[in-house]
Amino acid sequence: MAAYTGDTDRAGEAPDAAASDGGARRDEAVRAAVEQGLVGPTTPIIGLLDITGIRTSAAALHAAFDAVAAPGTPVLHAFAVKATPLVPVLRLLHEQGIGAEVASAGELALARAAGVPPSRTVLDSPAKTPAELREALALGIAVNADNPQELARIDGLVQSAATRSPLGLRVNPQVGGGSIEALSTATATSKFGVALRDEGAREWVVRAYLDRPWLTRLHAHSGSQGMSLELMARGVAETYGLAEEINARAGRRQIDTLDIGGGLPVNFASDAQTPTYAQYARLLAETVPGLFDGRYGLVTEFGRSLLAKHGVVLARVEYTKTAGGRAIAVTHAGVQVAARTVYAPASWPLRVGAYDAKGRPKAGTEVVQDVAGPACFAGDLLAQGRAMPLLEQGDYAAALDTGAYYFAHHYAYNSLPRPGIYGFGPGAEGGVRFAVVRAPQSLEEIVAESGGAHAEALTGTL
Repeated sequence: MAAYTGDTDRAGEAPDAAASDGGARRDEAVRAAVEQGLVGPTTPIIGLLDITGIRTSAAALHAAFDAVAAPGTPVLHAFAVKATPLVPVLRLLHEQGIGAEVASAGELALARAAGVPPSRTVLDSPAKTPAELREALALGIAVNADNPQELARIDGLVQSAATRSPLGLRVNPQVGGGSIEALSTATATSKFGVALRDEGAREWVVRAYLDRPWLTRLHAHSGSQGMSLELMARGVAETYGLAEEINARAGRRQIDTLDIGGGLPVNFASDAQTPTYAQYARLLAETVPGLFDGRYGLVTEFGRSLLAKHGVVLARVEYTKTAGGRAIAVTHAGVQVAARTVYAPASWPLRVGAYDAKGRPKAGTEVVQDVAGPACFAGDLLAQGRAMPLLEQGDYAAALDTGAYYFAHHYAYNSLPRPGIYGFGPGAEGGVRFAVVRAPQSLEEIVAESGGAHAEALTGTL
């Protein structure tokens, strides 16, 4: 299977049209995956990524901020690698003008393997090691310090070796959380950044900048799934106000770039891509007009919103049964690919599409049923009590909106293998063309990463 390259899609089409096009592309890809043997009895689960959809999202992000920023404003959109840590995805986004926001040595290695240059890479993490900081500073990668101890560590590093890295500090504006507590990063007790409303913290931050002329960026990330756009904008406004205060007290434009994070929530209820980047950018322009007047460069760190709508986990129905009068479809997609959904279904519900054995969308009377995974515990359910066309043995269940995080959080319960992932797009002569993004994990690889090379380690001389 050759790597796919094709024309960019229509960035300016109406959201309903984009949703309709995305659904049609998905249906065509599912049917083609079955017909071409990518999925079937011997390969009962795969992941699919819509290349055209990803390009469309990247173009929409650029267009949204270009529409509100003063001409010539430097804007770096850095994809949060944690959302989909796959080198071909990072390379595709890089070719669409999207950089990388990394939070570990591993994510930085992925970004570098994808060809993302240091000048378009940002390192954020609450637990950066000295080695990670030294590498970033040597490469010239932008670094946002998370806390006073880390800033003190950077003090020593910049004194011992010159660096081209833009350096900043992450603050927590403490504007409140959203509906998913575990993802809320701007609460009073969040582990991220310097808590601005704690006693003495704001003055400490100002003084930290005044004492360090090389600190030129200010970073905050208030967004997440479950957060309202208004609360996200309030966090950006608080950060902007702090930057203005620091620059006023410095008597110069010391802070020249604001990193406003990402966290645009995703609609998991339908194909509609809402809220949009354009809506968020317009709200920011109304709430914080000075943000876009050209005095500050901007960095964003969107992840989920760029990829979620463009991924599908497709799993074969191995068996069907009934229990307590309810139909149950036992599939090969469960906790190993959808841990958040299985363990927190109220916060992370997924739509599940029903396809027949030939990969065609199923119609007919809806039946209340459970869509179960292969893992050995009762709660391994993609969907519970869901009304949908009845799934039968040999059919396919498609977990939709899984392009972000669902390909990142493999959970090796029962030593279930990581599924292969394939990008899809239009073929040169019609139809669907697939490209390998990540090969399926082999049984040999499972044994190797489970200590297979050290089988005698505990039965020897100990």
